Amino acid sequence: MLLKIFPFLQWLPLVKKTWKQDLVAGLTGTVILIPQAIAFAIIAGLPPVYGFYTALVAPVIAAFFGSSYHLVTGPATAIAIVIYASISKIIDPANDLQAYISLTLVFTLMTGIIQLAMGIAKMGKLVNFVSHSVIIGFTAGAGFLIGFKQLKHVFGVEVPSGSTFFEIGKHIISHLNETNWYVFIVAVSTILIAVLVKKYIKPLANFYMLIAMILGSIIALILGGAQNGIQSIGNISASLPPFGVPKISLEKIQLLSSSAFTLALLGLIEAVAISRSVAISSHQKIDNNQEFKGQGLSNIVTSFFSGFAGSGSFSRTAVNFQTGAKTPFAIFFTTVFLGILLLLFSSFTSFLVQPVLGGIILLVSYNLVDLKHIKKIVKSSGRELIVFGVTFLGTLFFDIEVAIFSGILFSLFFYLEKTAKPNIAVLGTLKSHKFINIIRDDSIKECPQLKIIRIDGSIYFGAIEVISDYFRKLYNQGDIKHVLIVANGVNFIDLSGAEWISKEVEKWQKRGGGIYFSGLKIVSQTTLMKGGFRENIGGENFFKDKNTAIHTIYQKLDKNICANCTARIFIEC
Repeated sequence: MLLKIFPFLQWLPLVKKTWKQDLVAGLTGTVILIPQAIAFAIIAGLPPVYGFYTALVAPVIAAFFGSSYHLVTGPATAIAIVIYASISKIIDPANDLQAYISLTLVFTLMTGIIQLAMGIAKMGKLVNFVSHSVIIGFTAGAGFLIGFKQLKHVFGVEVPSGSTFFEIGKHIISHLNETNWYVFIVAVSTILIAVLVKKYIKPLANFYMLIAMILGSIIALILGGAQNGIQSIGNISASLPPFGVPKISLEKIQLLSSSAFTLALLGLIEAVAISRSVAISSHQKIDNNQEFKGQGLSNIVTSFFSGFAGSGSFSRTAVNFQTGAKTPFAIFFTTVFLGILLLLFSSFTSFLVQPVLGGIILLVSYNLVDLKHIKKIVKSSGRELIVFGVTFLGTLFFDIEVAIFSGILFSLFFYLEKTAKPNIAVLGTLKSHKFINIIRDDSIKECPQLKIIRIDGSIYFGAIEVISDYFRKLYNQGDIKHVLIVANGVNFIDLSGAEWISKEVEKWQKRGGGIYFSGLKIVSQTTLMKGGFRENIGGENFFKDKNTAIHTIYQKLDKNICANCTARIFIEC
């Protein structure tokens, strides 16, 4: 019980042996985190310092109360875009920044409470019902949105507040003649430096963003800085996160509830997916429910320290693992180093300019468009392509929550459509007495009195129509009285399925025959047994394998027909 409440007690004793490796990983993580904290805060519509507040609080809480030893929580791109999309439609940060910040803190608190409640309720398996194509579609759409919103900082062209991505593109094209070429050179130079460092200077590849920010800022100074319209992001206050209780109210809860649930679900999906991907290499067992609790507590506590909602970061988690982190204490070191930097060197951020950040964020948005997986979706599945397309276009043109839940609904619909059409194979045999699907070989023979079929799929409310249609046609043929269902492939039977089976068996028994089952798993018979359906059907009609079933059913066949039968496919014949 104590370990469930305080999971960090499990790994804390290891720190005395692993602290050196954790220290190195923590220092590396700090260097990578600095540009991301600033960039993601801006994407969320907040001043850069709020990115540092989030990065100081969220990772430690999530690390100490989650299950993964390597997951690095904190500011995340997709989460940041959802925050901006959700809050900006209520309050424009350009008009009332303080009200925007206040509502963001409430939003973060609500998100954390939902995530924690889901963890306590053991809803960890919920993430398994969200198709990977939904996430790919959303992140690609978010990448486009983020990228278009940064074009004003790349071209130095003012864009009307609240413009959609389409309006931004149209405005930039129509005002290209107003481009500030000093701004453009700084932004493009930053992008080129980042790309070249990442691709060609492997020892520094993990720090490509930080290097590009430093060199880009130097180029801005050489080009004249503010004198030529190159705007600075301003000073970041040298202070640790201030404590304060978010000003929550019933009105704010009503305004943000649907968006908070969307953000909570998206954050959990990201965190669990990243944890699992690293666990493949670390061989660590991930507890989804504990991860839910860790993410929830992280956002709750962060909201009390002026931070915004976060989730797992794939890039920072990968680096944390690759640089040798052994326990989550590496993340504690990252927090300590970041706090020192914020207190001692925050004044240097005055040299950081908007075009540099615009270039960095443009790179971030490009990385969100996962071309490799999009190509796989296009090639492999038309249904997954529809799910991807619905989510992607929904992200661009509608509210974020509408896009995500539309994608989820489409993926569930396709899943149900597929499971609602179980494969029903008719089995026959050759002289070897091995049962084979009759469509595989024209020489396969069937018994004229016993129909043997195999159902590949579950017998539940969605599949009843297809299965009952098959049996109705079979019944109307009139020459078959006995049916053996080879049920090894039936995973479950729900109440609707159990009721249909009971009635169908009764109908065939009145005809003088029956329906029999072989190989039906015990777990699949749960509803049949608890609802009394197995008793109505007759326990003697259930067999452990088809050979035993055939031996029993053979005794019930009309021996006059058997005497003149040329098929003789059973051993008993």
